[in-house]
Amino acid sequence: MLFNDLVEKKSSLAVVGLGYVGMPLAVAFAKKGIKVIGFDTNESKIDLYKNGIDPTHEVGDEAIRNTEVEFTCDSSEIKKASFIIVAVPTPINQDHTPDLYPVESASEIVGKNLSKGSVVVYESTVYPGVTEDICVPILEKESGLKCGTDFFIGYSPERINPGDPVHRLENIRKIVSGMNQETRDVIEKVYNLVIEVGTYPVSSIKTAEAIKVVENSQRDINIAFMNELAMVFDRMNIDTAEVVAGMNTKWNALGFRPGLVGGHCIGVDPYYFTYEAEKLGYHSQIILAGRKVNDGMGSFVADATIKQLVLAGKAVRDSKVVILGVTFKEDCPDTRNSKVEDIVKRLKEYGIKPVLIDPQADEKGYEHEYGNTLSSMDEANDADCIIIAVAHKEFKQLSLNDYDHMFKDMDNSEKVLIDVKSILNKEEVESAGYRYWRL
Repeated sequence: MLFNDLVEKKSSLAVVGLGYVGMPLAVAFAKKGIKVIGFDTNESKIDLYKNGIDPTHEVGDEAIRNTEVEFTCDSSEIKKASFIIVAVPTPINQDHTPDLYPVESASEIVGKNLSKGSVVVYESTVYPGVTEDICVPILEKESGLKCGTDFFIGYSPERINPGDPVHRLENIRKIVSGMNQETRDVIEKVYNLVIEVGTYPVSSIKTAEAIKVVENSQRDINIAFMNELAMVFDRMNIDTAEVVAGMNTKWNALGFRPGLVGGHCIGVDPYYFTYEAEKLGYHSQIILAGRKVNDGMGSFVADATIKQLVLAGKAVRDSKVVILGVTFKEDCPDTRNSKVEDIVKRLKEYGIKPVLIDPQADEKGYEHEYGNTLSSMDEANDADCIIIAVAHKEFKQLSLNDYDHMFKDMDNSEKVLIDVKSILNKEEVESAGYRYWRL
């Protein structure tokens, strides 16, 4: 009945939280003819959507202009919905414990506007048990309704990869779960409207929650191994990228590379998993070790930069360092939990105030979160050192000559080029005589 009502436009679907996950989801359902209410508490974000602007760059301005999603800050609009998807961020606190305030706050808003017979599906990354043990009591308290009788819940972890033009919402298989078989079947049918490759139902909500935190923890650990290799190879004067390229010629190589691991998923989810494990008396030996390695990579890159400046005969404190890229990953405006900031902080400890440039970053969001000011590409000049921190397409398209114009007029041996993402041709750079280092 609920599914038919959605398809026949007798009821609406609401998406609560319109960021990198929620907004593409809302637009996708609207494309399939579903009446969609897109709710967010951020009024400036809603104004951008209403004016046809996509600040996330996930679907583009044209798709936003043409979508029939009803964007709103009015939470009472949620009452019209019989299927509600909660897609708010779940960050961590300074002590690496889960910050559940966003998902708890969203649950309060949904609870206050929950209609009888509705299905609420959480997509936010949480540790196993949060949906049933923390969110459901809030929904019941605020609505006065009983879960399992008056409304029903499920969990379907988001798998959108921001900035990735290949792995999109439609072609990433989606995990779905429900509090019972009937609810799971409804949730599966609804998501199958937009997931072209289909869904993958699992037996319980806790299982679905575990899948999300574990898949990101696995990736985090593998990258930590590569980062540890990079630190060791740096001491051995062995080029890590060349080692990795050779290793990847074997059929069972995993293809991971060293790098800065930040963002709101891989850099956060392992802490959700270990937090719940420690509550149950198990102290992680591998996952937290991987996190420690990855959390230290920004400082490692900064220290390598200082070493190269010294070897180039530079007065470190007086050196002009230009950092290209501040987002947590390439071709994405998201700066949340960006590990480039760790490079910035470490350089400042040496008295360096780097020039920060990123044509894709959410400038206001970045300045608000970190207190740093972004500069334009025109200010990438008279540099002693350039750090290519993020592999944005704008930087990958530049030639070595383009990078050369950013340096002071001096011998190439004094020009320090730090290539965190290994986007330049090592042989070309070194043959030109630059002081080149890559992770």
